[in-house]
Amino acid sequence: MAKEIERKFLVRGEAWRSAAESKSVLKQGYIASMEDRSVRVRILDEKTARLTMKIGRGTLTRDEFEYEIPVSDAEELLENAIGVVIEKTRYRVPYEGFVWEVDVFAGAHRGLVIAEVEMQTETDNPPLPTWLGREVTGDFRYSNQALATEFEHDRHGLSHTA
Repeated sequence: MAKEIERKFLVRGEAWRSAAESKSVLKQGYIASMEDRSVRVRILDEKTARLTMKIGRGTLTRDEFEYEIPVSDAEELLENAIGVVIEKTRYRVPYEGFVWEVDVFAGAHRGLVIAEVEMQTETDNPPLPTWLGREVTGDFRYSNQALATEFEHDRHGLSHTA
């Protein structure tokens, strides 16, 4: 079992783009969604797929179980996803010893840009790039789970700006 420890921020501007070392196109949806757990399916670059279970209520840390599955299974699961299927391009942006993942959303959440950094421990203190906006760690509205499953309930409740 892995632990997911991350901080999340809104992004302002485009300054991060020049430092991006790679990008991937993701489609993901939720098969099950509860307050303290979720089951997500994700297709990466239309080539690989993963099923992920996350459990926990922590602001920074949750248990994470992830398994590769056939893309055809993932496509079928996405057809049965709760809410909307999230479409985004993820950029990997190294910055002072940490790698930030910058998600540029398309589809239903076009205009939203979120950066997250995964840490080894909750006491890690990653340097914050100047292109980060407001921190949204622990704000459930900015979780992929909420963006997918609660979209219809709160279509205009999010600020897509930093």
